[in-house]
Amino acid sequence: MPPRSKRHAKKGNSKKTLIRILLILLLLLALGAAYFFTSIYQGLEGMSKHGEDSPFKNVETVDEDTPDPPKWEGTEPVNILLMGVDARGVKKGEIPRSDTMLVASLNPVTKKAHVFSILRDTYVSIPGHGQDRINSAIIYGPNTAMETVSDLLGIPIQYYVYTDFQGFIKLVDAVGGIDYTVEKDMVYKTKADGPEYDIDLKKGYQHLDGNKALQYVRFRHDATSDYTRTQRQRAFLSAVADKLKSTTALVKLPSILSEVSPYIDTNLSINDMWKLANVGYGSSMAGSEQIPPMKLLQEETVRGQSVLGIRSLDELKRFVEETMTRTEAESSPSPSSSPSASAGSE
Repeated sequence: MPPRSKRHAKKGNSKKTLIRILLILLLLLALGAAYFFTSIYQGLEGMSKHGEDSPFKNVETVDEDTPDPPKWEGTEPVNILLMGVDARGVKKGEIPRSDTMLVASLNPVTKKAHVFSILRDTYVSIPGHGQDRINSAIIYGPNTAMETVSDLLGIPIQYYVYTDFQGFIKLVDAVGGIDYTVEKDMVYKTKADGPEYDIDLKKGYQHLDGNKALQYVRFRHDATSDYTRTQRQRAFLSAVADKLKSTTALVKLPSILSEVSPYIDTNLSINDMWKLANVGYGSSMAGSEQIPPMKLLQEETVRGQSVLGIRSLDELKRFVEETMTRTEAESSPSPSSSPSASAGSE
């Protein structure tokens, strides 16, 4: 049996070794956490584009007198304009009209969220540019688009998020795709756009990657056209949001941001993104509506082209207000066949 002093020395060395291992593990964890949050920060920072990197570099003078977004304390409702554009065939430096316009309204107190999808042919007044379809507002810059939508809905629009088809594809692929029920066969092919933009989906529950998801939310070649398409878009984006809230997606957040950041522009500060992410994670969907609603919509012809008029702008604003003040949770509208979605983690 070794002398007592040697046994104590061995125990002391074992404790020191264990402490060293623990310290190394803590250091590795700290470095990993630092890398994780640094990657997230860089991904968020890259979403706000400036100068030559901005998709609106040629229209900045139009918006230069518009004040910066008000400081958000994280306690009052915030409304964000989400714009998706189709940049096919657009020349360099030109801004394409928005193919999709949605407003997401988050209330950090009630933890409720509302989504309004705006029909792109809605005929409105664009501040400083007369009357036109609302999807043309973005060509004058994001602030003009926000002001136009604010005037239409009767609520302040503080922020915007702008992306194109590629940004949507990258987002869906980055979260691992979405398991979703396609409510019917969807087929549309055209020589003008090229085969990469063909739509060919079969009815049924299936896994949609970015390309197939884009086909699903783009499809509008049926009897109800854009009306049903906006329903599909709201329902599908809800599934994407659920997937983003999953544990797996949170772990992959740095890589997700790295994938989508090059395709997104926004006026949200990083601080506001953090606060909004926290609010969004703990919020539930309280309402999802089409703008204008069917009861206030009327088809019109302006300069030989079909547009969607509004029977009463005041009634439309009351409709928005009533929708946002509801306290009962409501299911998001879905197409007639009621597709269901699953945001299962992968």
